[in-house]
Amino acid sequence: MAEDRVLRVRTLLDSVRAEGRTALTAPEGKVIADAYGIAVPGEELATDVDEAVAYAARFGGPVVMKIVSPDILHKTDAGGVIVGVEGATDVRAAFHKIVDNARAYDADARIEGVQVQELLPKGQEVIVGAVTDPTFGKIVAFGLGGVLVEVLKDVTFRLAPVDADEALSMLDSIRSAEILRGVRGAAAVDRWAIAEQIRRVSQLVADFPEIAEVDLNPVIATPEAAVAADIRVILAESQPPPRRTYTREEILTSMRRLMQPSSVAVIGASNEPGKIGNSVMRNLIDGGFAGDIHPVNPRADDILGRKSYKSVTDVPGEVDVAVFAIPAKFVASALEEVGRKKIPNAVLIPSGFAETGEHALQAEIVAIAERHGVRLLGPNIYGYYSTWQDLCATFCTPYDVKGGVALTSQSGGIGMAILGFARTTKTGVSAIVGLGNKSDLDEDDLLTWFGEDPHTECIAMHLEDLKDGRAFVEAARATVPKKPVVVLKAGRTAAGAKAAGSHTGALAGDDAVYDDMLRQAGVIRAPGLNEMLEYARALPVLPAPQGDNVVIITGAGGSGVLLSDAVTDNSLSLMEIPTDLDEAFRKFIPPFGAAGNPVDITGGEPPSTYEATIRLGLEDPRIHALVLGYWHTIVTPPMVFAELTARVVAEFRERGIEKPVVASLAGDVEVEEACQYLFERGVVAYPYTTEKPVAVLGAKYRWARAAGLLGGGS
Repeated sequence: MAEDRVLRVRTLLDSVRAEGRTALTAPEGKVIADAYGIAVPGEELATDVDEAVAYAARFGGPVVMKIVSPDILHKTDAGGVIVGVEGATDVRAAFHKIVDNARAYDADARIEGVQVQELLPKGQEVIVGAVTDPTFGKIVAFGLGGVLVEVLKDVTFRLAPVDADEALSMLDSIRSAEILRGVRGAAAVDRWAIAEQIRRVSQLVADFPEIAEVDLNPVIATPEAAVAADIRVILAESQPPPRRTYTREEILTSMRRLMQPSSVAVIGASNEPGKIGNSVMRNLIDGGFAGDIHPVNPRADDILGRKSYKSVTDVPGEVDVAVFAIPAKFVASALEEVGRKKIPNAVLIPSGFAETGEHALQAEIVAIAERHGVRLLGPNIYGYYSTWQDLCATFCTPYDVKGGVALTSQSGGIGMAILGFARTTKTGVSAIVGLGNKSDLDEDDLLTWFGEDPHTECIAMHLEDLKDGRAFVEAARATVPKKPVVVLKAGRTAAGAKAAGSHTGALAGDDAVYDDMLRQAGVIRAPGLNEMLEYARALPVLPAPQGDNVVIITGAGGSGVLLSDAVTDNSLSLMEIPTDLDEAFRKFIPPFGAAGNPVDITGGEPPSTYEATIRLGLEDPRIHALVLGYWHTIVTPPMVFAELTARVVAEFRERGIEKPVVASLAGDVEVEEACQYLFERGVVAYPYTTEKPVAVLGAKYRWARAAGLLGGGS
């Protein structure tokens, strides 16, 4: 049966292609709908007015009449649609009006006739569609439909194909999800019928890559069914060339030699201070890299006390990485030598490639690398740091604080912001990697490696685009169950929607698709650079939550209100305090304080009140996370609060009770030292902000859900 439907659609698409068309007519769309079981109303193509009358009479009620022309894509714009036509006289008048409107709209348009279609009952209008995204390939869309679809833009996307459960989940992913469940007395729609339309459309575009866009708009959803009133299918002008891919084992093998090399060659090494080749050499030597460092420079015998080689082919033994510090115009010939030497990785620092319009030069080095089996990092990068190997292969400032955070950036400037943040906050890193033009190695290669790297506990990535969105999603899905992945996606534009030929295409703006795809991948999307960096350093500090109940304990009512807002803003759940727990908290707070949630102990309380309430919050198994709001007083100074909080948290961890605890400290400058003290001891704390600690907690919860540690989606 499946083979039969594919053959029917293949025959149809081939005939459309043979005519030089990319847009299918409505009757051709129905052929596809019937082949894939996409529910559409009864309809017939009337080539003259008498046929139109006969078909309308056969349907026995009001009908919709639409122009059928391979040259008119948007029928409504052409005045080619009339709804609710009934009776022979009105059918004749509508037929002539539609044809006249179409000719006035486009005098040269080929008119094949008028489609006579059953008028569907009133219901909720939704849109189901699919589009070919340049980054993620075939994606399926669902949202509120009808004439307001591009105004409301309440739509969600998934990679195609989707299974039945994933299709059903899309109904809950739009802002107006409650409408589908029935509001103000309206009956709920048939959710499974809508999901089945989504699933079938997604399978159609997965089976036929040449289909660029599919639109079912509107789909009329009722309690009994979901039927597409209109189907639009557009074919692609051309197919993109296949991208070279590597197996997981191949990626791990080359990445291991890149990130844990025994031998590094520096092509363009120099004795002259101020040269990139000199800076790279200095960083490698001064950073304490224990492996072999081989300078390559045809005009020097000795560089920084080490023997220099005329060519990389003269270097003895195996080399794991060749770092390029030469002008772009010399890279291709040197890369040929790297290939002959069978060096698996080339780190291309030079600029002057695709980013400056030199696409041919970049294509040339990619072809050379593929021919020799060399993986390329860059070009146009600052290099990379692999701290656990004491490897600083960059011309920027060194960094040697080892830790569990891997940081990557597509931009050199962002890379340096990462470096400065790491130093200021004493964030220990496992690696900092520049990706630049991403001529070869990209985020999915790094995710695959860092997902397995025992030194890495959290991965944070700044990116402007993805070369292969599907490969990234696959790598992220494999990594997220083991460790958090934080992404800062730059460039929130909808430029990709401008040339779309369907409603679905117009809705699939760059950022809308990225947002849903990153969520599907399970990654945490950071709204800005500082958030990305803070999430990266904070997430490894916090234990994973075991449930949804969040309790706020605060010494200031005002902070409690702001912290409550932050909890709601980050989709966290303020616990409804049961009576017995409420009474337990009240034992420790003054009469003018307030239990409930937030628990307001008031600002004049001694350290013992903070300690007692924090202990209760950690002790009670119904509480899953604590948000602490501290207010600087002389009664309980900042460092006293920090020391008692850290001590109590450590005590409970020794007893096997680990809950995420975050804190907001308001006060004079002493709170800064207190926050640092807490951070170093497993409590994520920030001065002068109620938003940031709760945002970090929200990020931890999003990861826990994506990793399958809590119920619900990411």
